Amino acid sequence: MSILFQEARLLNPAEGLDAIGSIRVSDEGTIEQLSVGSAPLKTTEGERVIDMKGKILSPGLFDMHCHFREPGQEYKETLESGAAAAAAGGFTGVALMPNTQPVIDSPLGVAFIRHHSEGLPVDLEVIGAMTVESRGEGLAPFGKYASYGVTAVSDDGSAIQNSQIMRLAFEYASNFNLLVIQHCEDRSLTTGGVVNEGIYSTKLGLKGIPDISEAMMLARDLLLLRWLEEHKLHDPLQRPRYHAAHISTEASVNLIRQAKKDGLQVTCEVTPHHFTLCDEDMYNAEEKGSYIMKPPLSSAKNRAALLEGLRDGTIDAIATDHAPHASHEKQCPPQEAAFGIIGLETSVGLTLTELVHSNILSMQRAIELLSVNPRTIMNLEPISFKEGATANFTLIDPEMEWCVTADRLRSKSINTPFLGRTLRGKAIGILHKGVLHEA
Repeated sequence: MSILFQEARLLNPAEGLDAIGSIRVSDEGTIEQLSVGSAPLKTTEGERVIDMKGKILSPGLFDMHCHFREPGQEYKETLESGAAAAAAGGFTGVALMPNTQPVIDSPLGVAFIRHHSEGLPVDLEVIGAMTVESRGEGLAPFGKYASYGVTAVSDDGSAIQNSQIMRLAFEYASNFNLLVIQHCEDRSLTTGGVVNEGIYSTKLGLKGIPDISEAMMLARDLLLLRWLEEHKLHDPLQRPRYHAAHISTEASVNLIRQAKKDGLQVTCEVTPHHFTLCDEDMYNAEEKGSYIMKPPLSSAKNRAALLEGLRDGTIDAIATDHAPHASHEKQCPPQEAAFGIIGLETSVGLTLTELVHSNILSMQRAIELLSVNPRTIMNLEPISFKEGATANFTLIDPEMEWCVTADRLRSKSINTPFLGRTLRGKAIGILHKGVLHEA
């Protein structure tokens, strides 16, 4: 049965498209007919018609930073439950970080994810570990990764501290056009830390994490990149590509901004919790476990810098860093809580509420950050709104008001500081792999 999306706001920044139109999708999941800026398409017998007036049809959203915990910690999340959460949040694809148990540091691990993701409603891209077991010592087999279709490497959660290993990772990755993703953290400054170092960590009596620890590691990596480009890498096709994950401070935004001006191939992402919350929110919360994360929620000043980085284009993507944990790992004293929160199902709502409806970003820019740019950074095929193209859509109601409640969540975990918060804007479905999944 074909599906007709009637009179939607068709929004695809990659094609410069922002217009009212209708799209008919065939039984096989391809765009059969497209009408832009004209009368609605005529319905045909037996097809399903979905009235999209006041709603947005965008390219399928893509989250380039997720943790699904399988293999090894399926009590927190599985590939199936994570995919269900992604679909409910409006994502048609996600990239999985390799810090599972065991670590995804070989083609065998990649093959495991690929095999067990068949039949899921969303695409699962695998990010391979940068070093064996993510120990930061010996490099993983980048060439074999590339032969298995992997496009990025990272030791997320465990930044490479050794500068020589990081240099080699840049050089090795450039041979295969692999994106290098770094969790920027100088661990000599952060060991034992729980929350952002400042007045609130002092009031709580918790060991702080100084915000400079992020920029220290980022600065080291950018210096290496500059040096390699000036002294070692002369082939423009072998320039290393570097992506800073979940940046959270003004110093990091400034470093990225300057690196881009200098022509380095650098991108970065920010999470919805970092552009929405600050350490004062953690301090005022009764249950603090769901506010414990890395990098920690930082100062209001740093949050303001992230908003400016989103506004001026310094920040390239919004990624959730979806990090599910069981209740006993979060409902405990903050110094014992696991780092991280879930985010797939609240990302669209927070982005529209905090950024679009607050007039910080346009809707077009929001879709770039949530869909177009992450796919480009990960070197994935763009999504096209053209007749004959494969349909890969996210359906968004920008005005829907809804409350984040535990019973709504499809993730196996409920570790989010946003329970009870009312948001404006929601993904109401995805169409991918020829199937419409309605939230």
